[in-house]
Amino acid sequence: MYALKTFGTILFFMTMISCNNSKQANYMPLVNKNATEKTQKLYNFIQEISGKYTLAGQHEYCGKGSVYTNQLEQITGKKAVIWGSDFSWCLTGDSAKNYQHCGPLNYTAPATPFDSLDISMEEAREMLIEEVEKRYAEGHIITLMWHGCFPTDGDCCDGSSIWAMENRPSPEVWNELVTEGTPLNDAWKLGADKIAGYLKKLQEKNIPVLWRPYHEMNGVWFWWCNHKGEQGFKRLWIMMYKYFTEVHQLNNLIWVWNTNAPRNIPGDEAFQYEEFYPGDEYVDILAADVYRKDYKQSHHDDLIALAKGKPIALGEVGEIPTPGILESQPNWTWYMPWGWLHFASNSDEDIKALITSKKVLTLDEISVDNKGIYMVK
Repeated sequence: MYALKTFGTILFFMTMISCNNSKQANYMPLVNKNATEKTQKLYNFIQEISGKYTLAGQHEYCGKGSVYTNQLEQITGKKAVIWGSDFSWCLTGDSAKNYQHCGPLNYTAPATPFDSLDISMEEAREMLIEEVEKRYAEGHIITLMWHGCFPTDGDCCDGSSIWAMENRPSPEVWNELVTEGTPLNDAWKLGADKIAGYLKKLQEKNIPVLWRPYHEMNGVWFWWCNHKGEQGFKRLWIMMYKYFTEVHQLNNLIWVWNTNAPRNIPGDEAFQYEEFYPGDEYVDILAADVYRKDYKQSHHDDLIALAKGKPIALGEVGEIPTPGILESQPNWTWYMPWGWLHFASNSDEDIKALITSKKVLTLDEISVDNKGIYMVK
């Protein structure tokens, strides 16, 4: 009888171990096979909550701390889980009011006079890294992006360098950009090297990053927008992916391919997702930006179809979704309002209703241990 009990106990624990291993094996691996353990565990968590919960987020501006994260807490008593920011750029010229929505370092307030920050690009980015370290230590999940000037313009440029509209690069210029060894390609590498250097500082601290470069590429506004097909945006994305993972050996990045929700507004179009998709082997998470309250069900469902099991997210929003929208579009794993627009485009009541809804998780509702394992409390 004792032997039978002992055998039964052993069999029970072997079954439990087998089940746990099976569950672990169901997580998709990151596309970078050399990703750090903490980075993979964060990705596992995002997969785990997909379809069940949506993480609250908040975007901040480079070098300006956590102004809006704190404002959100003052209004709701809650902190967002996703803390987002931008490596940014420095705005020059006389047309500042036309480009402040892109979050330049020196002009990021919604009104005149603009909220000017009299520090260098390097100082602001160092402040950003320090803020990321603080927020990560508090349990926040970090997402970063980069509004970059056209490569030959450096870090400081007129806003039209970024918000190019019809002055986007020609096919010939684009081909030079993404061709190894050309002068334009070398100029791109100089800018990319700077950004990689800051991401390395976070890697040294073992901080994983949801990395979403060259967002809204299916629109018509940024210089990297609306380059379709095999020779288009896909080449830029793959070039950055390989340069960051193989040359700079950045293994703390979760690669977030961040589109705009498709729309057919003359002069403000955003085209179908798949025309700009670089391929499953280069993307971990697929995201869409939604503005104008344009929460069509197809924006969610079409992205799920393209993702083929990978998580999806709302990379940026102006008007936030309602709790009802998240019920009908359950696979958005996070939503991140853009800076001051969170409070300018939504009432305090709507902000509270969403962030306290049963589907949305805030910082007090998750935990993470020193091994990087996240859990819903």
